[in-house]
Amino acid sequence: MTPGQILVAILLAMAVTAGGTWQVQDWRMGKKLSEELAEQGAEHQKALDAITSEAWRQQNAEQDKRLATEQRASAADQQHSLELSNEQRKQAALRDRLATADVRLSVLLDATDSASGCSVPATPGALGVVHAARRAQLDPAHAQRIIAITDAGDQGLIELRACQAYVRAVAP
Repeated sequence: MTPGQILVAILLAMAVTAGGTWQVQDWRMGKKLSEELAEQGAEHQKALDAITSEAWRQQNAEQDKRLATEQRASAADQQHSLELSNEQRKQAALRDRLATADVRLSVLLDATDSASGCSVPATPGALGVVHAARRAQLDPAHAQRIIAITDAGDQGLIELRACQAYVRAVAP
């Protein structure tokens, strides 16, 4: 072998050795890098699991709140429906009593009003005028209209209370 060939063989051997060293270093770096990536992936998965768990917890809490609110609103609705039906039953009974002349509506008269020209006696008689006050009986048709008006007012108040209770139950 010539000195040039020996030199080339040495350089070639050095290149192969250097290349192998680089490959080993690259392999070690690749292994280290893949381990770091695996650790980061595991940490990322833990974070995602924690976020998902918290989201499920919050969703369940909101569903529980909504269910409780719906139950309170349902109970309030049943209560107000009962109140409304009781009031309607009382009004119907009163209308029936007015229609059968069981009950008569009357109004107090102003004893000092000389313009009324009403000659209702101021003393109680056999008809049962209360506390000697001057009274006049209302026509049954007018009494029915007055009862209908008060019935509508009572129903409106009951429905208003129901709406207010619903708003209080829904709005925190």
